[in-house]
This record gives sequence, C-alpha cells and structure tokens, in this order.
Amino acid sequence: MMVRQGDLLIIRINGIPKEVIKKNHRILAEGEATGHLHELDSGILYESNGTLYFSVSDKNATLKHPEHKQVTFKPGTYKVIRQREYEPNGWRQVSD
Repeated sequence: MMVRQGDLLIIRINGIPKEVIKKNHRILAEGEATGHLHELDSGILYESNGTLYFSVSDKNATLKHPEHKQVTFKPGTYKVIRQREYEPNGWRQVSD
C-alpha cells in the first residue's frame, strides 16, 4: 500500500526498525508556508535517524490535514517519506 498526502508518501512495511524513539505526538509534518499539520488521530509514532514510522493497532487511524483529503490506515506498520526536490544548492524537502 502506498498513499500520498501533500508532500508525504506513506508506505506499508513489515515492521518498525529496532532502534527507534517513541514520539509523544502524532504529527507527521508541519506545513512550512501555512503551519497546517499532517496529523494522525490515533496510532503510535516513532522516529529513527530522521525517518518517521507509525503503527496502527486495533482500529483504523485517519491522517488529517486542512488542505488535503483525509487518508485512512488499517492496522499495520507504516513508513513516512518526505518528498524532496533538487535545486542548485542541493536537495531540499518540498514545502507543503
């Protein structure tokens, strides 16, 4: 499963890496221009070496953002990939 919401690409994976830090929020990204949040309504968020992962356990989780269609995730584990673009000074994350 692959889903895109704004500058985020989310893919279903088999498991979360062993070396992760559990986050105390569910914000996958904050819009740099508007400050709007890409935020899950349930699940557990983890970070490892700058990459976000999340798990959804017994009920579906919904990813919300005021300018994008809501996305629903079934129970499982997922990896969050931020879209990047190249400019003359090098690679940078796309602003949402």
